Amino acid sequence: MRGLGSRDNKFALAVATAVAVAALGLAACGGDTVGGGNSDEVSTAEGGKAAGSLTISNWPGYIDPGKEGTVAEFEKETGVKVDYIEDINSNDGFFGKLQPQLEQGESGGRSIFVVADYMAKQMYDLGYLQEIDHADLPTVFKTLSPSLESPGFDPERKFSVPWQGGMTGIWVDTSKAPEIRSVNDLFDPKYKGKVTRLDELRETPARVMLAEGVDPAQASAEQWLDAIDKLGDAASSGQIRRFTGNEYTEDLTAGNLVAAIGWSGDASLIENENAEWRMPTEGCTRWSENMVIPVGAPNTAAALAWMDFVYRPEVAADITEYVEYISPVQGVKGLLEKRGSELAKSEIVFPTEEFTRNCTGQITPPELERVNEAWQDVLTG
Repeated sequence: MRGLGSRDNKFALAVATAVAVAALGLAACGGDTVGGGNSDEVSTAEGGKAAGSLTISNWPGYIDPGKEGTVAEFEKETGVKVDYIEDINSNDGFFGKLQPQLEQGESGGRSIFVVADYMAKQMYDLGYLQEIDHADLPTVFKTLSPSLESPGFDPERKFSVPWQGGMTGIWVDTSKAPEIRSVNDLFDPKYKGKVTRLDELRETPARVMLAEGVDPAQASAEQWLDAIDKLGDAASSGQIRRFTGNEYTEDLTAGNLVAAIGWSGDASLIENENAEWRMPTEGCTRWSENMVIPVGAPNTAAALAWMDFVYRPEVAADITEYVEYISPVQGVKGLLEKRGSELAKSEIVFPTEEFTRNCTGQITPPELERVNEAWQDVLTG
């Protein structure tokens, strides 16, 4: 969930909008066709001995780096050369960039993407993802958290393997605005031009509704549009500095903000000792992101080997210590306790039911095409 500049981001959003509208049309008229943009059959990723090279697309700051990091460890054990690309800044922007290739049954040379639940489902329904054979992932299905075994978007885990989970809340520069606790606070005129919002439909309008006492999961299209209008007015007035993907971390590092709507585990990307992630008083968004194997992936055996490797509890614990997101792997908390890590006590990394009692999932609005068009109008100005 992480770097485009403002002008480039608006261009990417405009492209993504056109693609998203086209995708909605494809989904509506494409029936149950799955398995490579133009194929009538589901393809299954082929397992086997890992060798050769592997290209992974992920978000910035989403893995432990360096010579002792997970990528290096995997390369040393398997002999596979990994090209690990941090080129995902937002789900919709990434989809817009890759969709033309995926529609032709090509993956842009990538063998793994990491995308949110709803995006994984959208890609699968359009025939852009391969299914996975559980027999090729024995460690995954031995150590996967029971709560993630059968999600609504992929109840049999046919095409997705969780990477990390997290929460959407407020990053606050406590040296400038320690009083900020609610999303409503970001509309205060004294913070004009010093707050940012995420550019994702299922994040920002939903947080505005929740702060106003409206459950996004029960909201009508008109309530979604009212929230979008409120955000549009705030953007037009200059109250909102800009809508971002993960580049809000750069603004916090530079000292440009008092607060940003952002993701819980991004501490490794924010070089500001006063930046603190806070659970909004009205609750957060809870989400997970998934490793998926696209159609046309050049080395699915290595992709499956990678997925199984990162589900070893000791490897997952190393990743957790760096990224500070919610691991999908059982046993990580116990390992961190044995290591004496303070993260084992963190409710951001190991949230309790009480801590997240007011949180919702990533909600897809009713009348999606209409609501999305209004949202994109706000984003592109």
